[in-house]
Amino acid sequence: MEKIGLPMPVLRTPTVDPGEEFTGHTEDALLDTFDRRARDLRISLTDFCNLRCTYCMPEEGVEFMSRGSAMTGDEIVRFVRIAVEKFGVDQVRFTGGEPLTRKDINDIIAGVAALEPRPNIALTTNAIGLDKRAARLKDAGLDRINVSLDTIDPETFESMTRRPFLKRVLEGIDGAKAAGLEPVKINAVLLPGVNDAQAPDLLQWCLEQDLSLRFIEQMPLDAGHSWDRTSMITAADIFALLEPRFVLTPDSAPRNGAPAEKFLVADRRRPDTILGTVGIIASVTRPFCADCTRTRLTAEGRVRTCLFSRTEVDLLTAMREGASDDSIANLWKGAHWKKLAGHGMDTDSFEQPQRPMSAIGG
Repeated sequence: MEKIGLPMPVLRTPTVDPGEEFTGHTEDALLDTFDRRARDLRISLTDFCNLRCTYCMPEEGVEFMSRGSAMTGDEIVRFVRIAVEKFGVDQVRFTGGEPLTRKDINDIIAGVAALEPRPNIALTTNAIGLDKRAARLKDAGLDRINVSLDTIDPETFESMTRRPFLKRVLEGIDGAKAAGLEPVKINAVLLPGVNDAQAPDLLQWCLEQDLSLRFIEQMPLDAGHSWDRTSMITAADIFALLEPRFVLTPDSAPRNGAPAEKFLVADRRRPDTILGTVGIIASVTRPFCADCTRTRLTAEGRVRTCLFSRTEVDLLTAMREGASDDSIANLWKGAHWKKLAGHGMDTDSFEQPQRPMSAIGG
């Protein structure tokens, strides 16, 4: 299949002074120097997780942030309010670590849902315990949910997550569907020789369960910094894995900055009957940086303009020292204005971020 990814522009070295006054533009928007506007806010609620996925966290010895370092619920809602009122952000996604480990998550979601204008509210989770909480989350204002699930084979699940919790994850997915948090999206990372051969079975299961599957290329965000581009499962590999059983046809619907390329799925034996869709998020080999609409806050209230940034700007300290909404918005705008053209993974100068995915938020 023809490669669709855009070439990466030349990157600039960022220099961020958290205290400098921003004078880049006067628009009420989060713009960067490449005229991209951020309307999608990703917020990490915690760096703690109750799984230990091999491509994300070490098996033991993890040091989590102190309770006082993380944003409080009220601080999170205030940051979202600033983003909504000052920048026109209309999409908010809560991530982690595992966001369901925050005891105040219902209150946070309710606070965001009460904002005017109300943003769309999503959650990325491993779904452990979701079956008992999905209805309350829905009532609080949660609109959509993504579940991280790389396999439906119990042994493979335990090997990849270092926890025997597949049954609890599946119960959580059922709970989300029963609560009306649909469509439920599934995020899956394929690892060579681990679960890659199971890709067709996972897609078949998702189609049967009316779940929207997204395959995600493994990214250089593991705690051990063992990621190797030469051995990762690429988008081209995913197409090859699915091809014997399925026919994939590009979805003609506009992508609108979404990270996933969507494809209509048909069984190869009945190619005229569309069974559903599948998405492929190919951050490494088919980058979509040119259309990025995201801005990010870590659990400590620091702006990251990209998952792969090596710089952060601290907004939480300013908030706790009494900064006004306008001052916080100005710091945020200044950080985002310096967003790079792309992540640069195809350049010799690329360096993996020091912080793993669990500490950044997805």
